[in-house]
Amino acid sequence: MLNFEIKSSNDTRSGFGDGLSELGRTNPRVVALCADLVGSLKMDTFIKENPDRFFQIGIAEANMMGIAAGLTIGGYIPFTGTFANFSTGRVYDQIRQSIAYSDKNVKICASHAGLTLGEDGATHQILEDVGMMAMLPNMTVINPCDYNQTKAATIAIAAHHGPVYLRFGRPKVPVFTAPDHKFEIGKAWHIHQGSDVTIIATGHLVWKSIEAALILESEGITVDLINIHTIKPLDVKAIVDSVAKTGAVVTAEEHQITGGLGSMVAQVIATHQPAPIEFVGVQDSFGESGTPDQLMKKYGLEKENIVAAAKKVVARKVMA
Repeated sequence: MLNFEIKSSNDTRSGFGDGLSELGRTNPRVVALCADLVGSLKMDTFIKENPDRFFQIGIAEANMMGIAAGLTIGGYIPFTGTFANFSTGRVYDQIRQSIAYSDKNVKICASHAGLTLGEDGATHQILEDVGMMAMLPNMTVINPCDYNQTKAATIAIAAHHGPVYLRFGRPKVPVFTAPDHKFEIGKAWHIHQGSDVTIIATGHLVWKSIEAALILESEGITVDLINIHTIKPLDVKAIVDSVAKTGAVVTAEEHQITGGLGSMVAQVIATHQPAPIEFVGVQDSFGESGTPDQLMKKYGLEKENIVAAAKKVVARKVMA
């Protein structure tokens, strides 16, 4: 039975900030760049402790990516920081040409991703970023689920050579990952074993999926629950092994269903282990202004939506 004791809530961007601060104390090659959003990215402590390793670029995100690429030539490990929309959509050409194509060791760290950015609205709520980054050769894409996992991921990507897109968010969410939980790039976290349906979730939707699994199991449907924190490279074995056991899949993400985790999982199971699949995500729509809770409910990203998708896909399996 699933059993998580929630002792606190925190935002994942703070996990990034604390991870970056720890890197500042332990890895002299780590440098940080920001596009005029230091407070939002929680970079203050790193800057205070390492003023000579911080570069304030201002509202010039394309320039920031070019500078970061150049810094890698001198052996530095640059971490860039701004909102997810400005980290990807605004600078896609610079990332493609100057970072991914030449396999530069840049860590693109993106806060305020997805609908949970909230009241800033559709212009800031990028929902296509995972797909954009995952399509780039050489790029690693990571979307952690809570404060502790984001901190661990931030530290881990410094030791990984090559470009990384690290996606995290603004709202406070339950902290359920242990502080000493091992983070391994490309290795899924198998949260719970079950035999009726596989739920594969990423980011903020992992906790929602845990809540959904508790409801489903109270109704006699056992859930094989997987946290895909690394969307690229995807842990194909974990997905295939789970689907071979359950024969039905639900994916859950705070992202467009086209081009994100759901699309990538569908490709895996179509190739290796065909099975019915349902998608919980944004259905080909831009966001809008509202509180995070209002938007998650309106766009169908709540535990109830995951429960409904699981019941639907289990029924499809039975009919097949």
